[in-house]
Amino acid sequence: MSNYGFNVKVDYSFDDAVDRVTEELQKEGFGILTEIDVKATLKKKLDIDKRPYKILGACNPVLANQAIDAEPDIGLLLPCNVVVREDEDGSIIVGFMDPEVVLGMVQRDELKELGAEVRARLKRVSEAL
Repeated sequence: MSNYGFNVKVDYSFDDAVDRVTEELQKEGFGILTEIDVKATLKKKLDIDKRPYKILGACNPVLANQAIDAEPDIGLLLPCNVVVREDEDGSIIVGFMDPEVVLGMVQRDELKELGAEVRARLKRVSEAL
């Protein structure tokens, strides 16, 4: 846990965790806009071997639209990143950006409320895992 996110340890393989979090995000209205395979990218670009690590760029179009309407430059803070990674002990961790903290940086009441809504949805995803 950090001051900018929250995470959960899961009892799935890495690939199953990616699939499962994607399914649970869909139930809350999120799609995956981007998928960055950090392990593969670092191997290809730097010839460094890393543990499995993927960054999923999750977006709920309805909520993203509300955020953009409230603050056009909010796209700098979107999408909501979800990380699936293998820890040093081999366990699988799923981490979620905390949208309340991120959107709170803008210091606008309507975005604060929206951040709370998005956080509640992501917490439900983490609890379903």
